[in-house]
Amino acid sequence: MDTQRTPTADQIRTAWDGLASGFDEFVTPETASIAQETLRILDLQPGMRLVDVAAGTGALSFPAARTGAHVVATDISPVMIDLLNDRARAEGLANVEGRAMDGTALDLEADTFDVAVSVNGVSLFPDLPTSLAEMVRVTKPGGRVVLVSFGPPPAVEFIGFVMGAMKAEVPGFTPLPVDPPPLPFQVADPDVMRSRLTEAGLSEVSVHRSTCHMSFDSAERLLTTFMFSNPIGARFVAELTAEQKSAVEQRLAGMLKDRAGEQGRSGDQSGSDNRGAELHCAVNIGVGIVS
Repeated sequence: MDTQRTPTADQIRTAWDGLASGFDEFVTPETASIAQETLRILDLQPGMRLVDVAAGTGALSFPAARTGAHVVATDISPVMIDLLNDRARAEGLANVEGRAMDGTALDLEADTFDVAVSVNGVSLFPDLPTSLAEMVRVTKPGGRVVLVSFGPPPAVEFIGFVMGAMKAEVPGFTPLPVDPPPLPFQVADPDVMRSRLTEAGLSEVSVHRSTCHMSFDSAERLLTTFMFSNPIGARFVAELTAEQKSAVEQRLAGMLKDRAGEQGRSGDQSGSDNRGAELHCAVNIGVGIVS
């Protein structure tokens, strides 16, 4: 699989449109702990204006809105934004507005927001410098730009588990490259993230390293979450034969059972109840101030 090919904007839009429904069902709920850790660092206050770039279906937008902030959520996928706006209406949150737009060319006025944030969003973009420049442009002087990204793939266990199972069960399987890493991991190294934020003209840059958690009650749910998390994951799963997919799920079931047993023996009940096994997820949260 070619994970290094640079896709066009139309290809990116089409890919995410196709994943949107499954992303909303399986991935957005698992991103909740990452969103909460990001908001803990941000300490939003009521009335603040926040733009969530490449927001997906609102894993961060909705908890941010519940703090009283006014949130504009943007995403290149109109289907993602439709799902986000439907949920905002259903929950009666008038302070969340979803707008479909390309994160490398935001249709937003300059110096408008107190905070610009992206959770596993612009860190996936082929042109990260341009997207960061756009986040800086729309943020007021003294405001904050926040970039959230996964750490290295082995430390993002829902990906690491699937890669390990595929390597064990699929002859000739080629895992994710390391040098250079695929786009979702281009700022997995905290030093690289710090450099990118500094190069964007931000000051007082800091990178917080954290570990969040995801719980999976079945191998099928883990593989499905991986599949809908990113077009790369979708292609990995699509290339499996029916027999290979079954073998991978069986391997994952054993891995999850082992993890649940380990957590039970250590006294961590999260791995021994009906939530299944808890997998860890390394996260980098980079924050910089707009001059």
